[in-house]
Amino acid sequence: MSAQPRRIRLKPWLLAQVNSGRYAGLQWLSAEHRLFRVPWKHATRHTPASDEENTIFKAWALETGKYQEGVDEPDPAKWKANLRCALNKSREFQLKYDGTKETPVQPYKIYEVCEQSEGTDAVDDDEEEMPNLMELSINPRISDPPPFSSRTFGHVVPMCSELQDQGGMVDQGRLSNRLQELNSLPLPAASALPGPAPMMETSSMGDVQHHQPCKYDLLSSVPLTDLDLKFQYRGRTVGSLLVSNPQGCRLYSGHLEPSPEQVDLFGPVTLQQVLFPGTSEVQNQKQRFYTDALLDVMDRGLILEIWEQDIYAVRLCQCKVFWSGPGTPEHGPPNPLEREKKIKVFSLNDFLQGLILFQRGEAPNPPPFEIYFCFGEDWPDKKPKEKKLIIVQVVPVVARILTEMFSGELSWSTDSIRLQISNPDVKDRTVEQFKELQRLLQSQHIQGPWTPNVP
Repeated sequence: MSAQPRRIRLKPWLLAQVNSGRYAGLQWLSAEHRLFRVPWKHATRHTPASDEENTIFKAWALETGKYQEGVDEPDPAKWKANLRCALNKSREFQLKYDGTKETPVQPYKIYEVCEQSEGTDAVDDDEEEMPNLMELSINPRISDPPPFSSRTFGHVVPMCSELQDQGGMVDQGRLSNRLQELNSLPLPAASALPGPAPMMETSSMGDVQHHQPCKYDLLSSVPLTDLDLKFQYRGRTVGSLLVSNPQGCRLYSGHLEPSPEQVDLFGPVTLQQVLFPGTSEVQNQKQRFYTDALLDVMDRGLILEIWEQDIYAVRLCQCKVFWSGPGTPEHGPPNPLEREKKIKVFSLNDFLQGLILFQRGEAPNPPPFEIYFCFGEDWPDKKPKEKKLIIVQVVPVVARILTEMFSGELSWSTDSIRLQISNPDVKDRTVEQFKELQRLLQSQHIQGPWTPNVP
């Protein structure tokens, strides 16, 4: 059995290992020492020991006391998970590229070193005061939760189906009633780029081939009902998800699945079912205890229903839920969701009207569109989101895209764009040599057989 785990500050230790050159493939990618590459081959319990003898993952396990050579059984997969968790939790590193999710797989990840004030390191437990269990907002347990009328959920006939073509793209003609005024406004130069419209991130080029050909009009590919979800446990992102179900989703914890006979308990079966992330990666024991207490009463969940591109929330779970978003005071009093009551939390028409006013110069800022749900604690209040046990951020993708288009801030970060390029083969290297020869000839004003004649 391994010794008691030791607290080790991740940042100085890891940067020292990168500088040491001791581990193959662990190296700096930028001269200013901001980006570095970590080799990330798939490891299992059956990986030959010789392949795992000199890795950064084993070194971290040894350094933190979670593995003792000659005492514990080697577990390369666990070593890798330990370092991955530490990096994900640390505010001093940010994942910029994950090659293990590419097709074909690229066995490495790229991280950026982030500047933080001294003394902040995710490996140290957060010893700040946790809320008292009795203060968590949970409805008293009752032996049999009262059913509610299925009329709480409208008969969903998603307008999105009437606006999309066979490939799932939005039909610009049918969308004109909602976006006619937006279309008539001049687009910023940044949004008038030639070529296909930006697409949502895909896992491989094969996924892209199943879509209809992209259209040059950016508005033709705006996903009206997609939702971006981000789960945060005391300020640390523990999961994210793109929901593309045109009817919405149910956020829940536990093992109870909906059925046509239990709509009153769990909502429509047509909703996408989204599980809350577990707490296995939460290091602070108090935080894990209180978070589990909340997750334990989220079996029925929170419904996010889409109706005519507006978003409605229905709280079913015993855990109380508070929210903030467009139309709510930024520093107002706590804003609870009444149980089993449908509340509109986002209006597409109101957002579009606000965007039009901003584009005309009649409003100083684009309209807000982010929605926050806080589980089991008052929100909003004087505490920042980073201090709340469970926060779920919901972003209507259509609002984010339109805001970027009309504010001239199209997002081209490495987090949202994954270039799909194969490793060069012999023919590719030959073509590169031809290109280099062409550049040399052009620099000397000599035309080669492959150089086009320019009149």
